[in-house]
Amino acid sequence: MATLTPARSLKGSGRNEREQTMKLGVLTVLFQDRPLTVMLDNVANLGLHAVELGTGAYTSNAHCDPAALLADPTAIKALKHAVARRGLIISALACHGNPLHPNQALAAEHDQVYRDTVRLAIELGVDVVNLFAGCPGDSADSRYPNWVTCAWPLDFAEILRWQWEERVIPYWTEAGRFAEEHGVKLGFEMHPGFVVYNPETLLRLRAAVGTVIGTNYDPSHLFWQGIDPVAAIRALAGTIYHVHAKDTFIDPLNVAVNGVLDTKPYSDLAHRAWIFRTVGYGHDQLSWRGIVSALRLTGYDGVISIEHEDPLVSVDEGLRRAVSFLNDVILAERPSAMWWT
Repeated sequence: MATLTPARSLKGSGRNEREQTMKLGVLTVLFQDRPLTVMLDNVANLGLHAVELGTGAYTSNAHCDPAALLADPTAIKALKHAVARRGLIISALACHGNPLHPNQALAAEHDQVYRDTVRLAIELGVDVVNLFAGCPGDSADSRYPNWVTCAWPLDFAEILRWQWEERVIPYWTEAGRFAEEHGVKLGFEMHPGFVVYNPETLLRLRAAVGTVIGTNYDPSHLFWQGIDPVAAIRALAGTIYHVHAKDTFIDPLNVAVNGVLDTKPYSDLAHRAWIFRTVGYGHDQLSWRGIVSALRLTGYDGVISIEHEDPLVSVDEGLRRAVSFLNDVILAERPSAMWWT
């Protein structure tokens, strides 16, 4: 399981090395076209140590359908056995959706996936569920979400106030209590288009709801907003419950003309301001070493879960290259005692 490890002495705390050191994993939805056992074999053969399983909403649940598993305890045991016999762990469950959507049927569907995922997490021995905060509309009569990015005209400020006071905080106060009662922490991915998209909005929700709220730290969504990933980690110290490794390439020519806000399809690769890339193809090794060092400095020594969404390389090649790159970046051993002091 991915856990939030508190700051500790460099002399160690007596816990075993496996619990204390960073390990590589993968969000397995990139293998959604392959059976569970084939996917797990692929992951183990790459030398990875953890899987993050998608459970539905906007995320594929091909390997982990929570409703079906909760209805069949033997299937849960079989899943746990299949993971463990390959020397793997489950770092988190992922149910990225929008339970705040103005479409009540869709919101209810995503809310149910969320609650089933929390229930399943306990059965699987997993203590982190990764998700989005969602985005409401601009009023009770809305049909579509409305992501506010401007303070003026003042209509936008009123929409933002209504969203947080009438929808966001009430929903997540109750949903957060539900997770807390089940012993699960919530790792919100800071993603533009949803109300939690940067450290400030993540910390706002945490202040309103409580420490059950943390982040699934994914720098790819921060890069294109112009956020320094290391500064963000320092601001989020104590709230990072899980980590994604995904990169973003910022196209300097397109950004120079139109800036970083981009509504062109993800498939229009040559004209977009940015595209997601395999780790190392958007930012160099020094940048990623800074991210990893900042994570350890602020107390996170858990799984680094690769999320592969690179449109320029295949699933298998992209994952192989990410694993190779990150194996030279992560800090896989506990730090030694400071023998020089």
